[in-house]
Amino acid sequence: MASRRSRILLMVREATLKTWLAVVLAGLGLMTGCSSAFFYPDDITYVTPGRLNLTYEDVYLDTRDRETLHGWWLPAEPSEAPPKGTVYFLHGNAQNISSHILNVSWLPEQGYNVFALDYRGYGKSTGAPDIEGALHDAETGLNWLNTRDEVRTGPLFLLGQSLGGALGVALASEWIKRGKEPGIDGVIIDGAFSGFRGIAREKLSSFWLTWPLQIPLSWTIPDDYEGVDRVRDISPVPLLVIHSLRDEVIPFHHGKALFEAAAQPKRLIATDTPHAATFILPEHRITALSFFDEAGAEQTQVSAAQEP
Repeated sequence: MASRRSRILLMVREATLKTWLAVVLAGLGLMTGCSSAFFYPDDITYVTPGRLNLTYEDVYLDTRDRETLHGWWLPAEPSEAPPKGTVYFLHGNAQNISSHILNVSWLPEQGYNVFALDYRGYGKSTGAPDIEGALHDAETGLNWLNTRDEVRTGPLFLLGQSLGGALGVALASEWIKRGKEPGIDGVIIDGAFSGFRGIAREKLSSFWLTWPLQIPLSWTIPDDYEGVDRVRDISPVPLLVIHSLRDEVIPFHHGKALFEAAAQPKRLIATDTPHAATFILPEHRITALSFFDEAGAEQTQVSAAQEP
């Protein structure tokens, strides 16, 4: 019998596949503004951190356009030890944080705080999702992290998976370029597509009914947030791109394109797991932890060198 963890990861994968089918089918009826087809939210609670024996805090944030976002703050364990850092997690396009939390639930016991946020329209967050709204929500979460003393005094890392990776590239590149606080010390992008418009065109072209619509429909999606155009601006912050060679949802060439467009310091890890299931394997957890250690140390050295 499959474990609960395996079943939940399978649910995430199946829902993600349905999402891309929805993108294709949307091409049959949407002739304008199809960016909402990237999002497949629900409000079902699949699992809570409490059921995983994790301490957590419900966080509610108000956006400037009057939506309310829900997230979970998971403090590092043990609580009496100083945290090694904080990981800001941006999840994929299906369901909500309760179905994605297993991807980062292992981090608190490794000494890292975790903040996972639901975009508008997901879980307990209000509103309806679109690209610009989700980016605004991700930025709202980063601004909130700047109010936490334990974040301002330690390393901060951004981990984005699938859609969350695409959002993470756009957010981190702008955040780092502007020198905003809290400073980001490292970015992991896992199974992300290289651009919103590019993946829409690719998915539309893969289905014979929507093949003729790939150009006109893809042009209804804004191209202001294409990862391949923005990922270079993450430098000099270290970047780790993770992508599976057998990813059937977002093919490996997307991760490779992001890596090639990025500036140093950067690293590409090719895995052999299903889409968004990277951290089910211990060796990939170790890779992420090593990246956090090295990136945090590197940014500490950079900050020290910049002091008068």
